[in-house]
Amino acid sequence: MATTVKQNGTPKKPATSSTPIKQKLAEEAKGQPSPSPKKEEKPPIMTPISLEAKIEHFEKLRGIANQRERVVETLSSLSKFRYNQGDSSIFKITDGNGLEFITSNTNLINLVTQEVQHVLVKRKSELEQQILDFSL
Repeated sequence: MATTVKQNGTPKKPATSSTPIKQKLAEEAKGQPSPSPKKEEKPPIMTPISLEAKIEHFEKLRGIANQRERVVETLSSLSKFRYNQGDSSIFKITDGNGLEFITSNTNLINLVTQEVQHVLVKRKSELEQQILDFSL
């Protein structure tokens, strides 16, 4: 005759280690917060821009473009200037009070035009960078 064994209750679950829980409690007791699961970051909410703000933004870009155009025109005019033709060149500066500075020294005229040209080329590149960096 075969003997049957009756199983008593349900099988035991495998024992889990309580060390992670103990470690978490120890960290909290020391004042160190337990690492929380990372939350998914949401992209920033883009607020709609009003029509007036877009137009104003566009006008600012147009103003920068106009400044660049004036600088290019001034550079072109300066490059056409001929000051090495003897004493026929005169450099004249007049202030708001009517005071004047006049010279026909070609070396001085050359230095001034080179410096002005250098400043204008630098300003032109700054304006072009502003236009490239501009976002509508």
